[in-house]
Amino acid sequence: MGRTGRELPAREATGIAADRSRPTRRRTGRRPLWLPGLLAVIALLSGCTATGAASSALGSLASSGQVTVSSSVIAAPATASAPATTGTASGTPSTTPPPPPPPPPLAAVSATPADGAVGVDPLAPFGVAVTGGTLESVRLVNAAGEEIPLAGTLAADLRSWTAATELGYGKTYTISSSARNIAGELTPSTSSFTTVLPNNKTAASSFPTDGMTVGVAQPIAVVFDEPITDRAAAERAITVTTAPAQVGGFRWITEREVRWRPQSFWPAGTTVAVTVDIYGKDLGDGVYGQQDLAFGFTIGRAMVAEIDDNTKTMTVWQDGQQINSIPVSLGSNKYPTYNGVHVVAEKYQSKIMDSSTWGLTGVGAYRTEVGWATRISSSGEFVHAAPWSVDAQGVENVSHGCVNVSTDAAIWFYDTFIPGDPVTIKNTVGPPLEVWDGYGDFQLSFEDYIGA
Repeated sequence: MGRTGRELPAREATGIAADRSRPTRRRTGRRPLWLPGLLAVIALLSGCTATGAASSALGSLASSGQVTVSSSVIAAPATASAPATTGTASGTPSTTPPPPPPPPPLAAVSATPADGAVGVDPLAPFGVAVTGGTLESVRLVNAAGEEIPLAGTLAADLRSWTAATELGYGKTYTISSSARNIAGELTPSTSSFTTVLPNNKTAASSFPTDGMTVGVAQPIAVVFDEPITDRAAAERAITVTTAPAQVGGFRWITEREVRWRPQSFWPAGTTVAVTVDIYGKDLGDGVYGQQDLAFGFTIGRAMVAEIDDNTKTMTVWQDGQQINSIPVSLGSNKYPTYNGVHVVAEKYQSKIMDSSTWGLTGVGAYRTEVGWATRISSSGEFVHAAPWSVDAQGVENVSHGCVNVSTDAAIWFYDTFIPGDPVTIKNTVGPPLEVWDGYGDFQLSFEDYIGA
């Protein structure tokens, strides 16, 4: 008969049958219960490795079908080993945002002069400066609240502003300003000051006056209406500008009058500009200038007269050329004419000659009207018409000190000579003309003139 299968011994077959008859374990895909714990231990031991490498290793294991990875198992070691942090998707920790910065400080404004200053120079510059910001506005107002128009200078960085103007004496002014910081916040500021109050004020006048044409020997005279004790301060306030340039200097004639002359006679055609900037200046003892003075004049042609008592003749030159010769009669030996450089100062078509004005009264005194009188000194010397002495003119001296000429000659001299023209007289028996007598400034050498 044919065999259907291998025949086994009965015992062996029975054993197998007996075994199969008992319950048996069937292997499945379930993981052993001890495996998660082992993985946790591995994770703890490998905590020093990079997060990315651990994740890759754990992921590789999961994908192989050997384990199923639980996120709770991975997170547990991390929780035990470090404080909790928040993170980005890439795993980089982030920190809490810093607090916002404090607001910038307000702009600070300071003023010059300082707030509350007194005795301030009315010509001194004033202004404001800013730190931590830029200027927005500046105003100057007086005590009545009236704004003072100003043309100030604003710095390029907008952090300072200065101005200067002629303020009043003894007045209070307020600088109102504002500035913005970098955040745009506005800071207002006010500061007040008071200008100096003079003990007294003085005004100045001049000769020549503005626009005149004068002769080559005319000094500049500045006359104050109050005594000046700080002469240096007054001289510093006076500026003389000439074209062409001239060397010159000051001399005080009285406590109220100062003069300036060139080293020698002015060149014909010279132009002269003078400023007397005394406002705001202390000229001594608290006497301040009331207001400034400015004037200009021109030197005309060079007209010069020379009178020689030896010849009793006046010789006249214009620009170096002789143009006339006139017989004269000078002061007698009792009343001699002064020697030296006289300067034409005034002219009168008719003039009362009164001897009492120069001290002669009683016997020999006179009061006489003369025509065509041209003054050449303050002490009473004139070139004038003297028809009563025509016979003596060119021959002898019969006057009380004046220069007697004929009527025709007096008219010509009156019409020809102008203030500042020099009339030099020499060889009389009289003394030299004093520097203060009229415009006797050229009686002194230049060194002596400026040395006083």
